[in-house]
Amino acid sequence: MTAPRLPRRVDHLRWVFLGLAVVVLVVFLLAQQQSIEVSYGQSPSASGRVAEGSADELSDATLPSVEEMTAQVAADPVVRLPGAVARWNEDRVRAAIGDTDTRILVAPPGLTEEQRKQVREVEDVTIRIIGTEVSGGLYGVTADRIAGWRAQFATHDVTDLLVTLITTLNKDPRPEDRDELVWREPTGAELDAVVADLRADRPHVAEGATLTRIPTDAARNAFPDGARYAAFPAQPYGEPLPAYGAALTEVFPGDPIVVMYGNWIEYHGPDAEEFAELAGASFYAQLGSRLSRYDYPQVNVLGAYLDQVTDIRYAGLFERPLPYQPFDPLRVALPALPWVFAVCVAAFMLLSVRSLRRSAGGLLARPGDPQRGGVRARLAGLTALAVEVSLLTDARSNPALTRGVVRLQAARDALDEGLPDRHVSGLLDEATSELDDTARTVGITSYQPDLYLRGRLS
Repeated sequence: MTAPRLPRRVDHLRWVFLGLAVVVLVVFLLAQQQSIEVSYGQSPSASGRVAEGSADELSDATLPSVEEMTAQVAADPVVRLPGAVARWNEDRVRAAIGDTDTRILVAPPGLTEEQRKQVREVEDVTIRIIGTEVSGGLYGVTADRIAGWRAQFATHDVTDLLVTLITTLNKDPRPEDRDELVWREPTGAELDAVVADLRADRPHVAEGATLTRIPTDAARNAFPDGARYAAFPAQPYGEPLPAYGAALTEVFPGDPIVVMYGNWIEYHGPDAEEFAELAGASFYAQLGSRLSRYDYPQVNVLGAYLDQVTDIRYAGLFERPLPYQPFDPLRVALPALPWVFAVCVAAFMLLSVRSLRRSAGGLLARPGDPQRGGVRARLAGLTALAVEVSLLTDARSNPALTRGVVRLQAARDALDEGLPDRHVSGLLDEATSELDDTARTVGITSYQPDLYLRGRLS
């Protein structure tokens, strides 16, 4: 008779549960370190740095020699080179200059790097203006508000930039910026000309504007349902601007409307209160410096603006639906991992308790089940049985009794030598079988090991 295999399997099973619990715990803890990225997909807008001149941003302006420009600056405090576009409020600038000797050189936009270097080499210049980029000494001045960008790119007004730089160079208190731009209602004839083109589903391009086409892909990404476009040249400095955006919104309610004044772009239409200022500020904050010194055609500026609108849309401003996301088993299973861990730990604890009960010997043996006792208790009980039954054996039953006694002696020797309980239990099982045969041969049922031990432990 061999020892039963079930206890060994149960012992292995509890360690399997413990290992599984450890794996689940490690996976759960590692998952907590995952970063969360909120994104509405990769924006398809175009981006990247391009070589100078590849975007038609250079003009065909020519400059006098450095010596000639130096002589002009020496003769006149304000020198305006051919093609220069910058304008300013002379009264405010003169008040800021005061009695200091301030020399201003105004160059056209779209100069090459070599031409800009020539402008910087002109001597005795206090302030240099290239396009609408204003710099002097170690300082450069840029707008940082919608009103400043609008004045700079819609009318080439650099008054606030000049006043800021002059007061900084003179270490005077800087006055507050002023929004001197004045709006007016467009006349009926002006508005009718624009509406006629927009009703015909074509952009309106006023005389003097450089917009030749609408960037198709950029427009589709920015406004999937379409938009209406009107382009005008930069407006004369000091004159009121016709407010086409508000007027066109009344004619085409619910339609996105994009209006260009020179390089200044305005959005009107749905979500304008939340979106227009955000789009304008983010666009000119990034590209205002470059637009101020180069002579980009309006189609390039519009394309870049539409790309910016696309980026904002993909950031979720218009509640754009999330793109398809592949199934992630970890995220689906993550809420269940703590429960799996708890079940595994509970199973390990339950099986461990059962294992302890088996190994606790006679102290944990259940009455009526003597074979579940410890090896020492079984050895003692079976030895007592062998002694009692030996008084009743005969020639037929002596061989089985002798074999049983030999197994009991082997079990006792194994215990004395410190051999594993599993080995001792095997010997006791064999002794039990031999003593059972002895009792059956003698014919006394009460001497069968199960009944005999149960009676002693009851």
